Amino acid sequence: AKRKLDILVFNVQLAEGVRFTSHCQTLEYLKSLHFKVIPYKKLSEIDKIDAEVLRINEEREKLPCDIDGAVIKLDSLADRESLGSTAKFPRWAAAYKYPPEIKPTVVRDIVVQVGRTGVLTPKAVVAPVRLAGTTVTNATLHNQDFITEKDIRIGDTVLVQKAGEIIPEILSVDLTKRPEGTKPYTLPEVCPVCGAPVVRDEDGAALRCTGAECPAQLQRNITHFASRDAMDIEGLGPAVVAQLVENGLIANVADLYDLHAKDVAQLDRMGAKSAENLIRAIEKSKANDLSKLIYGLGIRQVGEKAAAVLARHFGTLNALTAAPTEELTEIPDVGEITAKCIVDYLNQPQAKDLIARLKAAGVNMDSTVQKVDDRFAGMTFVLTGTLTRFDRKTAENEIVLRGGKASGSVSKKTTYVVAGEAAGSKLTKAQQLGVPVLTEDEFAELLK
Repeated sequence: AKRKLDILVFNVQLAEGVRFTSHCQTLEYLKSLHFKVIPYKKLSEIDKIDAEVLRINEEREKLPCDIDGAVIKLDSLADRESLGSTAKFPRWAAAYKYPPEIKPTVVRDIVVQVGRTGVLTPKAVVAPVRLAGTTVTNATLHNQDFITEKDIRIGDTVLVQKAGEIIPEILSVDLTKRPEGTKPYTLPEVCPVCGAPVVRDEDGAALRCTGAECPAQLQRNITHFASRDAMDIEGLGPAVVAQLVENGLIANVADLYDLHAKDVAQLDRMGAKSAENLIRAIEKSKANDLSKLIYGLGIRQVGEKAAAVLARHFGTLNALTAAPTEELTEIPDVGEITAKCIVDYLNQPQAKDLIARLKAAGVNMDSTVQKVDDRFAGMTFVLTGTLTRFDRKTAENEIVLRGGKASGSVSKKTTYVVAGEAAGSKLTKAQQLGVPVLTEDEFAELLK
């Protein structure tokens, strides 16, 4: 009640003790029980449907809820039963998506943020405007090329929309309303946080800070290092990281392993017990598999999956560090750009020093995952639907431990598709291509 939550019901999924013959009847029944239901209109003539869909779009701002489309349904529940459904959608309904809502606003400022990997991301600060259900005050500008292409300047009147009804973006500039004296905007040549030179990526439009100890990158790097999929240090979230940095207790991830509970306990909202728990979590992270450390280092282009592949292939961080670009590119899922990013990172003096400090602190540098065998060598598996015997990550790991590859898309090269409950388009494609489909039980048998 304090949050003033509300609900608009659009369908009855199950009713016990009462029978209905039509959809509208179910909504009227809900109204009689004092539920709020979505606005709806029953049409008896099919040629009036198009006009009604257009009318709803024109008046959508007057509705009690935000919408992005309209749905046409058969009212008769018996007719619905007769028509049935495909694997993806009902045959008795059709959805119409409206174009994104577009409104004008004014660019009051352009600010630049520095991300974890050092990329400078410009953002437009705009006059507040109500858009697709929320008040928008910022819009993404992507990069310098985007700003230059649309010639976006501070003071301009621009048209904004929400990409995918979520992310505010600028579509165009209204040049007829441009104030006199505005100048084209260019991103800074030095990092706005640390003042280090900025360079443009060879393989893209991103500008990147070259500062090895940039404070903006530092906090994000440490937060990433401590995240669940990386070193999984429970209790070390962004707020705690920020305090540790601001109080001069850490300047890189290696400093985490020099922390003492008494120092941490002095932070806001920490206390002795929380501090001890954090130190224990940091200590526990030393035993993690090499794959988590590689991912935690935040090497560009190296995600969680690539980190696991590299850890299993090389076995030790020393072996990975000694590997040339040519050897890296021979590994599945590692292309030339990724290989170059790995070599460039591991050859940096700062990276070598960091890894040496982590090793001295007792952080594990070896792969603890033992390969089962090579029975799936050369095979590619695709998992689809809801798995009940395995979670997806565990199933993919079991495949890799037996020499196979887990992919996210079905092709003629796919060896097997493992289909769980409510499997969708991937299962359909597998059937079309003649790819063998396994149940979870059959997949489990292959693992034995």
